[in-house]
Amino acid sequence: MDSLSQIVLGAAVGEVILGKKIGNKAMLWGALAGTIPDLDIISNLWLDELGGLAAHRGISHSIAFAVLGSAVTGWLVDRFYDTPLQKSIVLIFRTLLVIAMSITLVNLSISKSSLILGIVSAIVAIGGGYYINHLYKNYEHRNVEATLGEWISLFFWGFFTHTILDCFTVYGTQLFAPFSNYRVAWSTISVADPMYTIPFLICLLIAAFYSKESKGRRIANWLGIGLSCLYLIFTIFNKQNIDKVFTKSLDSQGYEYTDMKTSPTILNNILWYGVAKVGDNLVFGKYSYFDSDQDIKFYEVPVGEEMIADIEDTKVIKTLKWFSDDTYMIMEDAGALQFNDMRYGRFIDGIESPDNYIFNFKINKLGNGRAEMPKTQKGPPSGSEMKIFTSLWSRIKGNEE
Repeated sequence: MDSLSQIVLGAAVGEVILGKKIGNKAMLWGALAGTIPDLDIISNLWLDELGGLAAHRGISHSIAFAVLGSAVTGWLVDRFYDTPLQKSIVLIFRTLLVIAMSITLVNLSISKSSLILGIVSAIVAIGGGYYINHLYKNYEHRNVEATLGEWISLFFWGFFTHTILDCFTVYGTQLFAPFSNYRVAWSTISVADPMYTIPFLICLLIAAFYSKESKGRRIANWLGIGLSCLYLIFTIFNKQNIDKVFTKSLDSQGYEYTDMKTSPTILNNILWYGVAKVGDNLVFGKYSYFDSDQDIKFYEVPVGEEMIADIEDTKVIKTLKWFSDDTYMIMEDAGALQFNDMRYGRFIDGIESPDNYIFNFKINKLGNGRAEMPKTQKGPPSGSEMKIFTSLWSRIKGNEE
């Protein structure tokens, strides 16, 4: 799921394990634990587009990583609190943070030609430098009561809950890596869902204002965990009901289909997307609980398998088929091929433009049965964000496209 949801979940887990002993530090370390698995995107610095696609939600999201990674990370944090080196480490971390914030603001001020942002970036750099100097002079060695076992437990549950939460999305998580590249995807919740995150975040923030010994702190934190778990359970039952709606609509319209998949659209669990195979074609459509009836309007497109017949055995095609869970269609675009992951469909169903497909990848044929995947532009076409969001909101409310 999105980074904020994983940070909140990790912080809540950290609070459960070490909140009584170290207070808000437990939330901070838990938030870090909830972030670490997604740092696999750093591999994009040395991997090509295809390699980065295969690596994300790979080994760092596995049970093996939760076990072994937590042992290493827990030991490092235990050593951190048991040595005066923490002063230098804290200094380096906060210096890098100030530098990153300053660079980000400078880039924004340049791109937007904003004098105000330029002034703010200067204030951040000067103020941050003064604060770091003050920290260096006054920082005292601090130890904590937590044991090595407790640190390992915090990171294990931070890693493991991150992985399990990602399994609820349609993207897929290589839970059993490196022993298997099978991707677990229950497809019950969107990668970003405010109904999951916001109540959880509010409870966590309330808990943070209580002292570490307070009963109210534990109640607020467990309330957030409980609400988030209840919402996940709701999405499971909701998906079961949605599957029945899509099945009934496909049957009533006479489709002889296989391999039906459903998943919620972004930011909600009300509007759902479904896709199924019908011979050499795919049919897909959306259903909202606010629709006037359950007779879903389906769109039909050819899979286009014949377009990749001569490059079927290349690494590019094999990886993309694996990534899309064999739910894809091929089309031509500006002299190249475009591989569309149809688990996500289109931004706006009534528009057939190549850049209207949510998850798409370009493929260049190189001759002699070879192919390459160049860097692909992710996300909606530039300048169309508001139109897409407006269309999504309208469709959630039950208005047909």
